[in-house]
Amino acid sequence: MTGFSNQFSTEAVPGALPVGCNSPQQVPFGLYAEQLSGTAFTAPRSENKRSWLYRLRPTASHPKFVEYTGLSGLSSSPFDQGPTSPNRLRWDPVPLPVGEVDFLEGLRTYAGNGNVAEGVGMVAHIYACNKSMSRVFMNSDGELLIVPQEGRLRIVTELGVLDVPPLYIAVIPRGVRFRVEVDGPSRGYVCENYGAMFRLPELGPIGSNGLANPRDFETPVAWFEDRDERTELIQKFQGSLWTTTLGHSPFDVVAWHGNLGPYRYDLTRFNTINTVSYDHPDPSIFTVLTSPTDTPGTANVDFVIFPPRWMVAEDTFRPPWFHRNIMSEFMGLICGQYDAKEGGFAPGGASLHNQMNSHGPDRASYEKAIAAKLEPHKIKDTMAFMFESRSVIRSTGWAMTSPTLQPHYDDCWADFRKAVLPS
Repeated sequence: MTGFSNQFSTEAVPGALPVGCNSPQQVPFGLYAEQLSGTAFTAPRSENKRSWLYRLRPTASHPKFVEYTGLSGLSSSPFDQGPTSPNRLRWDPVPLPVGEVDFLEGLRTYAGNGNVAEGVGMVAHIYACNKSMSRVFMNSDGELLIVPQEGRLRIVTELGVLDVPPLYIAVIPRGVRFRVEVDGPSRGYVCENYGAMFRLPELGPIGSNGLANPRDFETPVAWFEDRDERTELIQKFQGSLWTTTLGHSPFDVVAWHGNLGPYRYDLTRFNTINTVSYDHPDPSIFTVLTSPTDTPGTANVDFVIFPPRWMVAEDTFRPPWFHRNIMSEFMGLICGQYDAKEGGFAPGGASLHNQMNSHGPDRASYEKAIAAKLEPHKIKDTMAFMFESRSVIRSTGWAMTSPTLQPHYDDCWADFRKAVLPS
């Protein structure tokens, strides 16, 4: 089903969806009506997100959760490992696993900000796995934006199934139960958003079309499992993990309707807006999704991409310029090469440039750009992205001690020639 945050209606069995009301006295086939609310009941209509699910059993029917300590790589902010480094950081790709590792076991937390208890901020994770999940996961702390870098994912959720290869993203709403199935070695990134739900950015002077078009977002049709077998359910709640065991598959939603559900988006459909005269535009022009705050134009987290595009600017330094930013930037690379880094930033790797700390093209990229013949040029076969946030992004202890952390990242900005003024 296509369209961003549309009002969808879908049923896997004809006649399962009630007509004319949400919670009739007797739901068709004896199904149970359950509302899933992603916002407060009284949120403005334009902001209100909820769906009605019609399932074989109510989700309230489960044993007590007990604390789970089997996953050591997943962390929640705030992080308390000491002072936050202002240094620019970059990591090599996390190696793919050798033994059997599922999506949850393969998660590691790079960095984050805000506070899970206050519902503000974001966290950046990496995953590396090679085994399909047999258990089920739900995150009560925030929605998950999943960015595959290598290997196709099949994400089974309560509201349907998403097929998510590299160059696609998937968003799983807060509280929705899901499992991740893989065909082989897989790696990618996850943004855990504690704040306001992701939405499309306003277009302003761009007009009514451009960037990520609403019609290109896809939400799955109803699909269910009718399996009476023991299933482990792991929940992330207030930064801790909890587990219980159900006597059946939790993917038993036969029909649903509403505007809250998982969705995917093909990044190659992004309508890139770029300069046709001079100067490199601000990276905000590449925003796919945004989680806003109460300060207009200042995001809890933006998801920004740098896709293939034509460069035609005249008398212009075409790569991203040197800058210091009030926003903090966590970057990843899905494929190809990022145009501001000649080397060292590999697909599957990551970098972190925090608030007000200088960054920009490395010396090799700079010298190549100032010497280039300025003719129309297409940047091809690349896809980089950024999680950009208004708050400082603090690294975890794992990230700061990982063997993938590059100890000499600063060297790429060394030995710039001093400008020579006329005598």
